[in-house]
Amino acid sequence: MRGAAIGQHDPAMAAEHEPDDHPAQPEEAPEPHEMFARTREEGERRLTRSTLELATTSFVAGFDVVFGVIALAATTAAMAPHFGPSAAHFFGSLAFGIAFIFIVVGRSELFTENFLVPLTALRRGRLSALQLAQLWTISPILNIAGGTALILVVSSQGVLPEGAAPALVDVAEHITEMGHWSAFLSALTGGALITAMTWMVEGVGTVGGRIIVAWVAGALLALASFNHVIVVTLELIFGMRFGADIAIGDVGLNFVIAVAGNMLGGLLFVTLTRTSQAIGSGDTDTPTA
Repeated sequence: MRGAAIGQHDPAMAAEHEPDDHPAQPEEAPEPHEMFARTREEGERRLTRSTLELATTSFVAGFDVVFGVIALAATTAAMAPHFGPSAAHFFGSLAFGIAFIFIVVGRSELFTENFLVPLTALRRGRLSALQLAQLWTISPILNIAGGTALILVVSSQGVLPEGAAPALVDVAEHITEMGHWSAFLSALTGGALITAMTWMVEGVGTVGGRIIVAWVAGALLALASFNHVIVVTLELIFGMRFGADIAIGDVGLNFVIAVAGNMLGGLLFVTLTRTSQAIGSGDTDTPTA
C-alpha cells in the first residue's frame, strides 16, 4: 500500500516544522558572575547620571515609600477590628510591599539600594569614589524631602481613611521604644535585606520576577519592623504629624543609628559575600577591584 494520501495532515511532521514559541523549560537562573556583570552595568549607569536625574529620582522615591506606609496603615486599620492586631499587621505588611514595587519598576533612587550596585562599578578606576559619595549624600536627603512633602499633604484632615492616623502613631511609637542597640541590630538586618534584594533584582530577567522580589523584600521589611533609615524616618515624621510623643531629636538619633546599621549590614553581609561568590564562580571576566 502507498503511504498517506497527498494532502493528509501529519501532526508529527507539522509539529516538527512549527516554530517553538513556548519553550518547555523556563530560563535558568544566571550564574553569580553573570549577575555581577549585570549589577556592574547598572552601577555604571547610576554613577554616570546627571545631578538633575539623581535628584529627581531620589525625590520621587520618597513618594513611593510614603505610598507604602499609607497602604500599611490603611490596611492595618481596616483589618484590626475583624482579625486582631497581629493579623492586621501581617496584612498591612503585605500591602507595604507596593512601595518597593514602585521603586524597582519605576527605577526610583532609594538610598539603601546603593550599597552593592554602584560599588561594583568602581573597579579599574573607571568611576570615582566622589561620584559614589555624591550618590550617598543626595539620595537620602531627597528621599526624606520627597517623602516629607507628601506626608504634609496626606496628613491634612480628612485625606487618609478613618483609623489610619492612630495606626501610624502606633507604628512610630513602637520604633521609639527600641533601645539603641536593638535599633542598630534591626538596622543591620534591614540593610542586609534590601541590599540582597538589589542583587536578586539584577539577576531576574523579567519585570514580573522583579516585582515579586521587590514585593517579598518590602513585605518582610515591614513584617519584622526592621529599622530601614528612609522608611522608619518617614514613619516617625508621620507619627509626629498625628501627635505621637516623638521629638525631632528622636528622629535624628534614629537616622544616624539606622544609616550606620543599614550600611554595615548591606556592605558586610551582602556586598562582600556576593562579590566573593561572583569571583569564585570562575568567569573569565572576574570582578576585580
